[in-house]
Amino acid sequence: MDALFGKTIDVLAAMLDFRSERHKIISSNIANLDTPDYLPRDLRFREALQGVVDNGGGAPMSVTDERHLSERSAGEGEVTVSGDKVDIDDQMAKMAENQLMYNFAVDLMARKFRGLNAVLREAK
Repeated sequence: MDALFGKTIDVLAAMLDFRSERHKIISSNIANLDTPDYLPRDLRFREALQGVVDNGGGAPMSVTDERHLSERSAGEGEVTVSGDKVDIDDQMAKMAENQLMYNFAVDLMARKFRGLNAVLREAK
């Protein structure tokens, strides 16, 4: 599949997985807004993307317990915990940014497939 798509589809798929996982974490932060002693969490994107790019589309993972997530799971980024209390404005801004980036990745993937579709139609 690399001959047809290169690394583009793998990187975009990893980005979509990452954004989906980050949405879950941000939603959890918002849901726990009033929970005493709850500290907000987040995923680091740069490290997750670099791991995907460096390893040809897959992040290095090792399973040491049968309850671990699968290799294609989006939890490839590093989860960080802030020392601050949950700030609803900050979390809503992160969620909006995350949604925009998710939509951007979907649009890029759709463009890639439309381009491939156009090439295939011309080849007929």
